[in-house]
Amino acid sequence: MLTLDGLLIRQDDFKLKAEFSVDAGARVAVIGASGAGKSTLLNAIAGFLELSAGRLLWCGEDITGKTPGERPISMLFQDNNLFPHLTVAQNVGLGIDPGLRLSATQKDQVTEALRRVGLDGFEARKPGQLSGGQQSRAALARVLVQRKPLILLDEPFSALGPALKAEMLDLVGELAAETHATVLMVSHDPEDAGRFAALAVLVAEGQASAPVPVAELMANPPEALKDYLGR
Repeated sequence: MLTLDGLLIRQDDFKLKAEFSVDAGARVAVIGASGAGKSTLLNAIAGFLELSAGRLLWCGEDITGKTPGERPISMLFQDNNLFPHLTVAQNVGLGIDPGLRLSATQKDQVTEALRRVGLDGFEARKPGQLSGGQQSRAALARVLVQRKPLILLDEPFSALGPALKAEMLDLVGELAAETHATVLMVSHDPEDAGRFAALAVLVAEGQASAPVPVAELMANPPEALKDYLGR
């Protein structure tokens, strides 16, 4: 279980509070208007932003003081964060060892991860030789080899077309189910949220609310969400 215990994030004049828990294995969409603090929330959970107050716990363990690399978390960013001078296999291998000192077994893990996301045979290519969808798959393979129990998705598929984006969301869902990972996904699209997640966290007016069923939230949205949805 992921627990946000009295979290307070401050950045200049911006302030965001959060107080809720997410069960292990849950898929949760993080929704809200642009600038509400969705990415800020994920970055704080990942350890890239320091908390002004509160604690972050995973399965009862306080991980507030841990560095991003020490946390049980993999994060997939909007730009996929692939290094253009490295091959696809090397980019994925960074998820196992940042120094790319991989054993034969670990190299096999990279190969299997690429096969699992549909990039079998692409090991030697550079990111610039891949389509947008293939780059997303490579970034997802890197998350896969990290084998972390908590995955954070910061709109990594927002630049993809509707059909390909839906395909990638389904693939993430399959992989998360296989590994029993907990997933928090930032989304601007209510349809994506409903397709991927059973629960949603609304970020609005300086507060990240406790998760509620996506269908329930969309059927009876608060004023802040109504304004965003244009209702």
